[in-house]
Amino acid sequence: MSDLTPEQKQNKKKLAKYKRKVVELAGTVHDIVEDTIWQDYDKLPKLSEEILVAMDDVNKFKEEHPYLK
Repeated sequence: MSDLTPEQKQNKKKLAKYKRKVVELAGTVHDIVEDTIWQDYDKLPKLSEEILVAMDDVNKFKEEHPYLK
């Protein structure tokens, strides 16, 4: 990892933030499915769309910074 430039290290941190957002959204879906599906099922379509957008952000960022793959 020490062979990365400061800019590359910063981009690695940005990628981690993008990924964390996806994981947090997926965790919310998991919690609904496991605990509150009968009350909160109507939130799932919006959360699914947010996950798709967040994953697109991750993939675009990785395409722009191929050394992060």
